[in-house]
Parts: sequence; C-alpha cells; structure tokens
Amino acid sequence: MTQHRDAHHHGAGHDHTPSTGHSHGHSHGDGTELDWGRLAPLLERQAEIAGGAYREAAAWLGTLVPAGGVRRLLDIGSGPGVITTLLAEAFPYAEAVAVDGTPELLERARARAEDQGLGGRVSTLRAELPEETGALGEADLLWAGNSLHHIGDQRAALADFAKLLRPGGLVALVEGGLPLRHLPRDIGIGRPGLEARLDAEHAGWFARMRAELPGAVREPDDWRALFVAAGLTPAGTRTFLVDVPAPVPPVVRELAVRHFERLREGMGEHLAAEDRTVLDRLLDPADEHSLHRRTDLFHLTAHTVHTARKG
Repeated sequence: MTQHRDAHHHGAGHDHTPSTGHSHGHSHGDGTELDWGRLAPLLERQAEIAGGAYREAAAWLGTLVPAGGVRRLLDIGSGPGVITTLLAEAFPYAEAVAVDGTPELLERARARAEDQGLGGRVSTLRAELPEETGALGEADLLWAGNSLHHIGDQRAALADFAKLLRPGGLVALVEGGLPLRHLPRDIGIGRPGLEARLDAEHAGWFARMRAELPGAVREPDDWRALFVAAGLTPAGTRTFLVDVPAPVPPVVRELAVRHFERLREGMGEHLAAEDRTVLDRLLDPADEHSLHRRTDLFHLTAHTVHTARKG
C-alpha cells in the first residue's frame, strides 16, 4: 500500500474523492501517475482544516495512554506529516515516525517537522504495507488515519499492527465518521439533495476500490470485533467534528472547488445528466450559482477514532 490522506488524509488529509488520478499511489486499475507536487499542498490544507478535531483526538488519546509512557509512535499513512507533528506535540517524550510509501510526501513531512522545531524527534520511514509492516519497529502508540482500509486483508493487518505494540501500547484507527458536506440540501439549481446522491455513488466506488485491492477480504466494519480478533482490548471510540460554517475563508472555498472537480472527473459518467450539468455549473466561475461565488458554502464532517490496548 502506497499511502498518503485524507483530504481522505494520508493522515487527516486522506483524500477519498474518486478521480482518474486516484489519490493513492496505487491507482486501483487506471495506472495513472499522480502529480504529488500538486496534490501534497492540497493534502496539507485538508489536514490543517481538520487540525482542531485531531488535537482533540490526540488529547483524548493522552487520557488512554500516559504521555510519559509513549516513547515511540508510528503514524501509518502519514502523508505530508501534519498529524505526525501534531502527535509529536501531544506526546512530548516520543520519537514520532511518519510512515508512508511516497517519498515526496515524506520529504514534506521532514520539512514540516523542521519548521516546527520538531526535527530532532520526528523521523520518516518509507514502507509499503502490508509487506513491510514488520520492519516498522515497536511502538507505544500506533496511529492509522484512514489508511487501514487500503490494505486488502484488514483483519490480518490489524494482527500485524498488534505485534508492533509494546505491552500497554495503544492503536488508534481513524475509520468512518460522517461524509463531508459543503452545500445545503437545496442549492437553487437541479434536484435538491445533490450531495446525498454523490454519497451513494461514492459508496459504490469505495466498495469497488476495496474489492480490487490485492488479497481483498470482505470484512464488516466492526472494529471492536476486529480488535478482539487481533488480541487487543477495545479502549473506546469517539467522533470529532470539523465545522467551518459559512462564510468560509478562501482556503476552504479552494478545497471545496477541488473536491467537486475531482467528483466530476471521477464519478461524472455514473451520475444522472441533470447532476452532471449541476456540477458543471458549480465549477464554472462565471455562473451565479458557482462554488466560486456562493455565500452558503461550508465545510462540515466528522472523523471517528477507534482505539484498543495491548495487554
């Protein structure tokens, strides 16, 4: 698994928006090479917008595992390292390791750590998972932000993660939550409920993506059961809100435009003609209803963190 995201992020910025240039190093069938120089800033901005939610999540993790007891932490699928540095700040005695399969993103993670004065405690490790999971080394905290579902056999991957944990160590999976919303139900053009229909199409795309992964095994998203199967003890689940109400700052508007561009590119052929027309109008800067002009644009989502302890 070549990781980075999540706008999805690698990490918080892991982008799960389908497109002909899928935002993971493996293209799930189209073979398109990605322009990481173009995508990396987008991933960073996505993660930064969700930063408040992830700081809350890191503070919560600090109540589950003592900060002084975390000497080494792994950020699996770190992307450009936004969450890696956040975790390093939350656990000040730890070596924080950004793990990803994309060198360009790891370079940005190193630069970010240096800029924030954390270069002495943040390191990077290039690895392809699940093949190289055993080479990651032991950890007291393992964070996997929207990255586990890009491994075909999630049950086996969790068992491998458990082997990395030291006694008393904690694994934190970011999986699920609430879909991203940018628009009200009725946007004044087309049928109301556009984003709900996009969600339905995205669910089909996600199922196809999972099915195409090497060694794919269908598994219910029962994370507590999967933790137990891996020999771990569930330690709690919480959901953290990301809420940027209208009117949004320019960076959020830019991200919304990019999000809908990728939806139009990746799912357009599967949508009804009316919805394709609406997306085209939303993306046309000259249209009075476009994302570039709308005063009702917002950014609302939620990320769920599932945790379990070893021993």
